[in-house]
Amino acid sequence: MKYYQIDIDTSEYGIEVVCAKLLAIGIENTVVTDPADIQELMDKKESYEWDYVEDDVVKGLQQTPMVTVYTESEDEVELIRDEITQLALAAYNGEFTGEMDLGPLNLRVSEQDDSQWKDKWKEYFKPFRVAEHIVIKPSWEEYPDLKPDDKLIEIDPGMAFGTGTHETTSMCIQMLEKYLVPGQKVLDAGCGSGILSIAAVLLGASEVLGVDIDETAVEVARENLTLNKVDHAARAEYGDVTQGVEFQGDLVVANLMAELICMITPGIPQHLAEGGLYITSGILVEKEEMVKEALEGAGFAIVEVMEKGEWCCIAARKGEA
Repeated sequence: MKYYQIDIDTSEYGIEVVCAKLLAIGIENTVVTDPADIQELMDKKESYEWDYVEDDVVKGLQQTPMVTVYTESEDEVELIRDEITQLALAAYNGEFTGEMDLGPLNLRVSEQDDSQWKDKWKEYFKPFRVAEHIVIKPSWEEYPDLKPDDKLIEIDPGMAFGTGTHETTSMCIQMLEKYLVPGQKVLDAGCGSGILSIAAVLLGASEVLGVDIDETAVEVARENLTLNKVDHAARAEYGDVTQGVEFQGDLVVANLMAELICMITPGIPQHLAEGGLYITSGILVEKEEMVKEALEGAGFAIVEVMEKGEWCCIAARKGEA
């Protein structure tokens, strides 16, 4: 099958701006290459995220941050080209300067054959320990060093976001490991590949509902729930947590962009029992206060803020902390 690969050169700051611009026109599945994040991860001394990228892969990464989109639609290619051109014009006119520089915003379109690329991304995904007792691995890899009390997650992300390698996901899992009480019910808002739903069941949740507005993500999540033998307690459904989702639990986890978290937060209390915990991630550190204000405005009390690199994860409780 033929498809188009669209590569957009940007900057570390520009990654979020470009992704937000694409999201606004309905482009939800993007691949982000940020060499600074990967190098920082490789330089870390702690053990949580070691071993997920091999040295030869790191050496092969380009030095410019890049956002990549794959599509089969020529119309979508032109739509993306128009949006990035508008963004480049705004940058040229001085709307993004200094630390807000968006980088070169070069856009390259190439026609590809999926027979050459469909398994290439597997080089980037290796087994790793994401929390004290949780190890994540792809189904095609082995991990012989499991400890007796470890929980193993096998994840095949396919076209859905979420392998646990990114700081935002790993912090969510570490928060779940810390705060989830066995027997609790969990809502995974924006479940992606289903990795947080799987982790919740392995940590003792009695019932988990994963919800996503991306039908592909829901399909992938269902496959991963079955692969990990947690589909007896967890399910994934297509939907929007702000409307039409009838579920109340003890804990809600949402690994989304800061703006989306602020948008859905006013409706989250209806999904939580009094005293329930709300874990939010996908938040750039500079947007921490904005999310805190949204949480407190919806009646949540901040319990803990965790930071990794330029990202943070916030745990907040409904009612009194």
